[in-house]
Amino acid sequence: MKSKRVGADAVAGLYVVILDSGEEAFAALTRFANESGISAASLTAIGAFERATVGWFDIASKTYRKIEVNEQCEVLSAIGDVAVGDDGKPSLHVHIVLGLADGSTRGGHLLSGTVRPTLEVVLTEVPATLRRKKRADLGIALIDLATACD
Repeated sequence: MKSKRVGADAVAGLYVVILDSGEEAFAALTRFANESGISAASLTAIGAFERATVGWFDIASKTYRKIEVNEQCEVLSAIGDVAVGDDGKPSLHVHIVLGLADGSTRGGHLLSGTVRPTLEVVLTEVPATLRRKKRADLGIALIDLATACD
């Protein structure tokens, strides 16, 4: 992974993060957010994976149904955010659309993805702290605006 802060002003900081073949995207981006001390950000990404797992959240069972993509696929679109989780560490929430060789797509929450050959991520940090809190009624952690700080 390579990264560079390419811009900053009074409102936002802009990072470009480039992941290399073989890196697991979700873990690498979580590590980057932790090491950089990012507490509130949005992100976008494009690139490709050699395989990935996305999830569809089943609200009735309060779990993700895993959708395995065991082939080379293009990251057509990835958007998400970073907020501080219940453990006090930066937490990612990323939705992704993957393009397959036949032109079909798979999409959902990014659970894991092995990069091949690259993933180009643009992360926009804002000077605030967003909190992601576990909602027992839903079984997932969501941003809680009542605890957000600027």
